[in-house]
Amino acid sequence: MRLSGEILLISCYELGHQPLHLATLQSLLNRAGYLPLPVDTALETLNDEAIAGARFVALSVPMHTALRLGEQVARRIRERNPQAFICLYGLYALLNADYLLQNTIIDAALGGEYEEPLLALINALERGDAQPSTPGVKTRWRESGPWMQRAPVVLPDRARLPTLARYAHLEMDGEAVLAGYSETTRGCKHTCRHCPITPVYHGRFFAFPAEIVLSDIRAQVAQGARHITFGDPDFFNGPTHAMRIVRALHQEFPTLTFDATIKIEHLLMHQRLLPELRELGCAFVVSAVESLNGDVLMHLAKDHSRDDVVRAFALMAEAGIPLRPSLLPFSPWETLESYLDLLTFFEEHHLIEHVDPVHFSIRLLLPPGSSLLETPEEKPWLGELDAAAYTYRWRHPDPRMDSLQREIAALVEQAQVSRQQPVVTFFQIKALALQACGRLANTARARKRYGQGKVLPHLSESWFC
Repeated sequence: MRLSGEILLISCYELGHQPLHLATLQSLLNRAGYLPLPVDTALETLNDEAIAGARFVALSVPMHTALRLGEQVARRIRERNPQAFICLYGLYALLNADYLLQNTIIDAALGGEYEEPLLALINALERGDAQPSTPGVKTRWRESGPWMQRAPVVLPDRARLPTLARYAHLEMDGEAVLAGYSETTRGCKHTCRHCPITPVYHGRFFAFPAEIVLSDIRAQVAQGARHITFGDPDFFNGPTHAMRIVRALHQEFPTLTFDATIKIEHLLMHQRLLPELRELGCAFVVSAVESLNGDVLMHLAKDHSRDDVVRAFALMAEAGIPLRPSLLPFSPWETLESYLDLLTFFEEHHLIEHVDPVHFSIRLLLPPGSSLLETPEEKPWLGELDAAAYTYRWRHPDPRMDSLQREIAALVEQAQVSRQQPVVTFFQIKALALQACGRLANTARARKRYGQGKVLPHLSESWFC
């Protein structure tokens, strides 16, 4: 499989970022003497000629949306080129492999530190092994869990990907800024029960060498990037490592800005670093707040409280860094009253603009292997696995919550299409929540009192899975 295009690398969705997982694998295979063809179907057309010429296809699935799109692409490839060997790699590959393997949509799935097993799989196929038994590779004929040995260190090759100008950008001070994407670590040392990282990495994480990260960022700056998103599940999993990188980055590119995802617990633990983060160019921080309901936070094993969230917002405001929370407001333990309390919190603290409206609509996903399925308490809300949807079905104990979630999801989708102001969308959401409670839903006075709100730095594509 040494001819150009005999190996096809496909990314379907990486949150609007230029796909790092494609660039890394491209570099690894190039070094091994292969000439893969990378295609980002979020922006590029996967034509029939490319499909017909492929002997091996690797689809990157680092998130739920990527998996849904990836299945569609895999089905199309299977139909047009039945002999091609198709594999999935990335965070969501193993979680849903059984359904995809049983239906012959794919031939293999790789999770964890996938690079070395994937290269070994290609080597085995190239030698003529029709049913390779490669460690770290799950197939119909061989079981395997995630590969947890450190991946080979390579500098991502972005040369054949679409230019950064075609991807998500930073919107700050009325300007659209070209944005790049990098990661300093993979995995996470935390084990939040709802997180898809937990059943794959089980509290482990791997750091990428600082010079590799910096070299990759240099390459993106050369493409015009003036902002970098650090996509680590938690930038402060290794705070010394993270700070070493952003200090070096600021010294070399003093005007470059960045954003990162940091756990509430770590913002409090490492609060002394927050003013320096701002000085080094941090434009904003994303943090998985999820809920303010103590029962929800306990079930999700978030290791923070409502008071911790209040304190984190205060510390970030003092440091001059906007905190942009991600939320999971629809779970079996959230109540209608606690959902209204969540909305009231952001309204009364004048923080509505900090939240992308889509986060007020997010519903819990329960993929196969989710740690929430392993908890000992009874789960009367839990239904059967819907393998084709990659999740267990569940019903909220209060049917009003399920109805409200559907209404808010539809509202937010329409608001995004019409580019409605987030503050306007927020009060429409609150009106729906009040109606669900049977309470007066006239929010016009509250909206007028709140005002137009401020515009904070944000990416042009919202953060969610």
